[in-house]
Amino acid sequence: MSVLKFDKNSLGNLEYSLQREMLSTNRSGGYMSTTIVCCNTRKYHGLMVCPIDSLGDDNYVLLSSLDETVVQHDQSFNLAIHRFPGTYEPRGHKYIVDFNYTPTPTITYRVGGVLLRKELLWIHSRPQLLVRYTLLEAHSPIRLRLRPFLAFRRSHDLSHANMAADCHSYEAPGGVRNRLYEGFPWLWLQTDAPGAEFVAAPDWYYNFEYPEERARGYDFREDLLTTGYFEMPIERGQSVVFSSSTEEADPAALATVFDEELARRSDKIDFLSCLRHSARQFIARRGDRTEVVAGYPWFGRWGRDTFIALPGITLTQGGLESCREVIDTMTREMHDGLFPNMGTAYNSVDAPLWFFWTLQQLEKHVGAAEVWKAYGDKMKGILESYRRGIGSVIAVHDNGLVWASNPTHAMTWMDAVVDGRPVTGRDGYQVEINALWYNAICYTLHLAGKHRGKADKAFVEAWAGMPERIKSSFIERFWLPEGYLADYIDGSGANRFIRPNQIIACSLDYGMLSEAQRVAVVDTVHLHLLTPKGLRTLSPRNKLYVGRYEGDQPTRDRAYHQGTVWPWPLEHYVKANFDLYGAKFLPQARAILEGFEDDISTYGIGSIAEVYDGDPPHRPGGSISQAWSVGAVLRINEMIQEYEKHKKK
Repeated sequence: MSVLKFDKNSLGNLEYSLQREMLSTNRSGGYMSTTIVCCNTRKYHGLMVCPIDSLGDDNYVLLSSLDETVVQHDQSFNLAIHRFPGTYEPRGHKYIVDFNYTPTPTITYRVGGVLLRKELLWIHSRPQLLVRYTLLEAHSPIRLRLRPFLAFRRSHDLSHANMAADCHSYEAPGGVRNRLYEGFPWLWLQTDAPGAEFVAAPDWYYNFEYPEERARGYDFREDLLTTGYFEMPIERGQSVVFSSSTEEADPAALATVFDEELARRSDKIDFLSCLRHSARQFIARRGDRTEVVAGYPWFGRWGRDTFIALPGITLTQGGLESCREVIDTMTREMHDGLFPNMGTAYNSVDAPLWFFWTLQQLEKHVGAAEVWKAYGDKMKGILESYRRGIGSVIAVHDNGLVWASNPTHAMTWMDAVVDGRPVTGRDGYQVEINALWYNAICYTLHLAGKHRGKADKAFVEAWAGMPERIKSSFIERFWLPEGYLADYIDGSGANRFIRPNQIIACSLDYGMLSEAQRVAVVDTVHLHLLTPKGLRTLSPRNKLYVGRYEGDQPTRDRAYHQGTVWPWPLEHYVKANFDLYGAKFLPQARAILEGFEDDISTYGIGSIAEVYDGDPPHRPGGSISQAWSVGAVLRINEMIQEYEKHKKK
């Protein structure tokens, strides 16, 4: 039985349904996202949102929504719903009697004696959305009217009525094609319905409102263009398919394409199958590039997120090929020891160090020899770049520790910036950076030591004394008499804030802490930071703690790493505990995993949110589906399975 349960009696309750958002991707960067009643509440929502190569790396909203109207006995019943100033209009949500997410998002409407089913399906690896309508019940002739609303704008922007837009529809087989502005591709709107007619009636509709954008302090109103509508007869038991695509489709083949694509969909019947499906949606293949989308609906590729998320979203379900493709894409874009982080910005001190951690997980599937053969030169190159120093922002000091400092960018994952200044800059020696640095050097020396090449031998000799120097310096500077690790050290000394970054020093394959020290760190994290949804980014006992992630975007950014809960570090908390306590930690690990089961029916359907409030009841926030959140939970499940096997033996 599916764990994706929805209260059918509450679907017409907007307080219930607008809090639940669905996502479907085409695995090449395009997606559909809206609420479960198809009322867009974000500027990022749309039925067809996709990258356009000629316009850069951003996503563009082409088809914002598609309004359905059932016409019976000359009476029209509009099944759509939109937010306008002071009202929702039309109010088609009152006709919804069922919603299912699997195998593809499906909504069923009842209008008197009419029962109509709508199924939405993105075609994998193609820029095409199909919507199939099936008339399940009817006692008299029915006509179905479909009105597309077009945006043709960047997903971060909003559209407004203007004279430049081409309002004309151009005839195409089974429909029309539209292109509002030069530079965009044509959008082909077609159907296989016999007797379908497109009625040209161009018009702007004004002041669509997106409440989630208003809550974040952004502009939240836009105008959308409709160039007309389709109208067609539909009989009981009949299905018709509507296609929206940037490529011309064959109307006669739409039904077959829909059936074949639907047959390839997996049933999301339980918690883990939902998460595995969600994980696959983060992998985007475009040409010769395979990338990880950091989160939907507004994030693109982030180097740091890629390496932290990659083992969880690929290797936990046999996605070795995808994992290798992503790594190869990233290594092709390395520059001076750094990976691109957001877009083409080379501003992340930790992404290259997480690369080594990712390779450690990959080694379990391909072996050490293959890792060294494929990536050994890259590994050595990164370490040498750090040792030389990278620009004026990354340096390795004589004590062996990495120092990272940038006045305008936060170089670690705590990277929120407000008014041009990092909220938690953490300039200096950062605890997780140096833990990852030590792990990277030890791992590289281990692999190099297994080989007999002249260059490998020279590398081992040049770096042989570095691990001990780092370890000695790390313990001397980071270990606090209170029994935990400083978060970072700058010219003023140790920052004693209790943050989750220290848990990384307890979870890596090569660590510097004694068992007693690891126990103390884990206990501190458990006492101050652990919640059912992840680790707080700051202890509630700190005067700077912010327990709610809400308000406009600057307010949210100030809370982002000052108490807000993140699921991704939870993986490292679980790993640290398993390393210390073995199978004895299984009951707690299972409880942590089970704590996310209800989440897949709220907020982002079938997935895990980016963040949660630090204060109970830990409401979800941020992106509705985050790669490293999903990856972390899948890795926790993998660890549980491994220890359960050991326990049985």
